[in-house]
Amino acid sequence: MPRRVRIASVNVNGIRAAVRKGMLEWIEEADVDVMALQEVRATEEQLRAALPGWEIVNDEALAKGRAGVAVASRMPSVEVRRVLGPEPLDSAGRWIEADFDIDGEKLVVVSAYVHTGEAETPKQDAKWAFLDAMEKRMPQLAADAPLALIMGDLNVGHRELDIRNWKGNLKKAGFLPRERAYFDRFLGEHGAEVTGVDGSTGTGLGWVDVGRRFHGEVDGPYTWWSMLGRAFDNDTGWRIDYHLATPQLGDRVTDYRVVRAPSWDTRWSDHAPVVADYTIGL
Repeated sequence: MPRRVRIASVNVNGIRAAVRKGMLEWIEEADVDVMALQEVRATEEQLRAALPGWEIVNDEALAKGRAGVAVASRMPSVEVRRVLGPEPLDSAGRWIEADFDIDGEKLVVVSAYVHTGEAETPKQDAKWAFLDAMEKRMPQLAADAPLALIMGDLNVGHRELDIRNWKGNLKKAGFLPRERAYFDRFLGEHGAEVTGVDGSTGTGLGWVDVGRRFHGEVDGPYTWWSMLGRAFDNDTGWRIDYHLATPQLGDRVTDYRVVRAPSWDTRWSDHAPVVADYTIGL
């Protein structure tokens, strides 16, 4: 009998700080089954201490106190993969795949933390390489598991609807036409030729942007706001945290929401949790 599985993605901006500021109280209220976490900035031991009672798989960054991704769940995973692409790809602490058997159906959950990048610098080169590796991996995931979900802080606003001040960010990392063109292909019709916003052409992979499908053609809802100034109060944000689902899984969404804190001072991260309910199980 299929059941509701509630899955959340959130960049915690440091798991220990998030817990001190109230993350555990939110988790209890949210009633989530699986969480994809990014920017954990902690060892496995520290992560387990911060989230008692959860099954946890993680991938730490090579540099202490940086990046780090994890999948926390109420049920154990059956297989875990931590490699996105061949060396020298910089994916440590940025990509983890966890397989689950949920009432007889296989679900693959990916927690991803794409590089922030910086236009026309080596930091952006690392981001291009990561996005290239994602584009190669996504068809493989879809072929291996009809129910697959890539979540996380992907550090790209796909469309003008995804950034409040899009005109002021056209030449900045996070909204560069070439970055956005990757998402044109990720979300384009499967197998069709897709022309990206930068004029490039490629093959559509057919994945579903759950947030955009659920909310439609509206501004946002945004998932990240700068800690500086009054960005949060004015809702001058970016939608850079995603649930990207295979078509089969995208058709099983029953609810989706961005959990925006009621006020600036009640936030426990500069990102909001993105939560969706999926119907899974035979």
